[in-house]
Amino acid sequence: MSAPSSDPGSLLPAAPAGRTLTVALVKAGRTKIRYPAETVRDDGSRITVRAPWAAPGVRDFGFVRFEPGDVFTEHYWRDRWFAVKEVRTGGGALKGWYCDITRPAVLEGSELLVEDLDLDLWVSADGSSVLRLDEDEFAESGLADRDPEAAGAAVRALDELERLARTEGLAGLLG
Repeated sequence: MSAPSSDPGSLLPAAPAGRTLTVALVKAGRTKIRYPAETVRDDGSRITVRAPWAAPGVRDFGFVRFEPGDVFTEHYWRDRWFAVKEVRTGGGALKGWYCDITRPAVLEGSELLVEDLDLDLWVSADGSSVLRLDEDEFAESGLADRDPEAAGAAVRALDELERLARTEGLAGLLG
């Protein structure tokens, strides 16, 4: 299990369902992307939002294509070091899950702040393909030197998600 937050107050406040939040994804100290998302659920620990594909055009990774019309149901935790994004076509067909390794999410007003730590995991819809991604970027980021504790938490989070994906699947985590 990922390291829990050391601040018990980080589990509050909760965002009511239907509220529009702005998700701000930060990487290497800079905002990578900001986009509106509708709150689906917030239990004080995990906040789930839904948003259409936010980047312009198509992004083809080789193992999956993200494109206009795709819908992302995104699960962020205030006490875990990852985010899991369920990706569906506009017609509702499941493409799979894109998992970002992040610091625990922080809700500030109507902004959900998420710091991307470079490591990612892709799990195909049928679970047959589980791919660890961007380990080279993580190594080059220097996080292990700057913040060894955070780097260790990030690697443990990736290992945890991969284990779940290869054994019981991600449904139990997201249910």
